[in-house]
Amino acid sequence: MDFKQEDLKALIERTMPFGKYQGRVLIDLPEPYLLWFASKGFPNGELGRLMALALMLKMDGTEKLLEPLRQSHG
Repeated sequence: MDFKQEDLKALIERTMPFGKYQGRVLIDLPEPYLLWFASKGFPNGELGRLMALALMLKMDGTEKLLEPLRQSHG
């Protein structure tokens, strides 16, 4: 999956716009929730692409690499 630096920033800034985890930052969505979307189909567009990226980072165990970015974001 290709992604840009802006996508990583979006993962710590954008929130889930609907559902059980509405208002939660995308990178903080639980892995089982993202896996459910992966099996049923992510939403179309940027939201789905970012959710898929969040899942990939969680599955690879690399989501902690976003911590410095999150801390500098405030």
